[in-house]
Amino acid sequence: MKGIKGKHVFLGGILLILGCAAPLHYPFYEKAISGPEYITSIHKDLVSLPKPERKVPVAVYKFRDQTGQYKPPTTSTNFSTAVTQGATSILIKALEDSGWFIPVERESLSNLLQERKIIQQMGSQYADENLKSAISQILQPLIYAGVLLEGGVIGYDTNIVSGGIGARYFGAGGSAQYRVDRITVYVRAVSVKNGAVLKTVQATKVVLSQQLSAGFFRFVRLNHLLEAEAGFAANEPVEMALQEAIEKAVYDLIIEGVKIGMWKPADPEAFKGVIEKYEREKEEALKKLRERKDEFKEES
Repeated sequence: MKGIKGKHVFLGGILLILGCAAPLHYPFYEKAISGPEYITSIHKDLVSLPKPERKVPVAVYKFRDQTGQYKPPTTSTNFSTAVTQGATSILIKALEDSGWFIPVERESLSNLLQERKIIQQMGSQYADENLKSAISQILQPLIYAGVLLEGGVIGYDTNIVSGGIGARYFGAGGSAQYRVDRITVYVRAVSVKNGAVLKTVQATKVVLSQQLSAGFFRFVRLNHLLEAEAGFAANEPVEMALQEAIEKAVYDLIIEGVKIGMWKPADPEAFKGVIEKYEREKEEALKKLRERKDEFKEES
């Protein structure tokens, strides 16, 4: 009788654990949503910039992942890259959201030219001159870009900072661990007129990973060990960190371009506040960097 009762308690405990674990999997079954799932901390500042005097056509051929890193293998060989290969699309979206640029299609330029060629060939097959004229008027001249944006993801440093804490007492305890990675992007504006590099900006974003775990084990009776454990891990997606770094680089490029006269805002007085805020942020960042260097020298 006691054996049957013990089995019922054991099965009840298993069902309880499964019931508690079920909500952890629920977010992975949510429906698809329209628009971005993640709004970066810099996105609001980017879209709320004062309007430009006129939008600047820019071309992005390829914003590449130049790190060449792959995800660390877990159980088998893994050929997936550590950084998304869609950085070009993220950059074009950031340029469009800023309201300062007119991105022109260059990544798939061959597809665009091929489609225009098909339209031209289709029009040449009509015998009616009016139809030929109508088809020829469909195609407008392509917009040329005065500024070419180059650069890419130049750094993805893993495990630059890691640590944790844990404690256990009489078979019960828990632990917490964290790890910090860092992703760095460079964006440079190149003049199409003479090939001069007009401005280069850099942006860095950390990628935070955290893990919490707790466990309990104890002999409840002779030769009967009760053990339970639970854990939770949260990893910031690298794509979201890359998106924030690219948006920050576009934000900085707009401000730096205004400072050197590459482009002009419609209301220069309103833009002065943006420049002042930007300069304060740069000073604070440099101050923190100096403090870290001084701490490192003292420790060494």
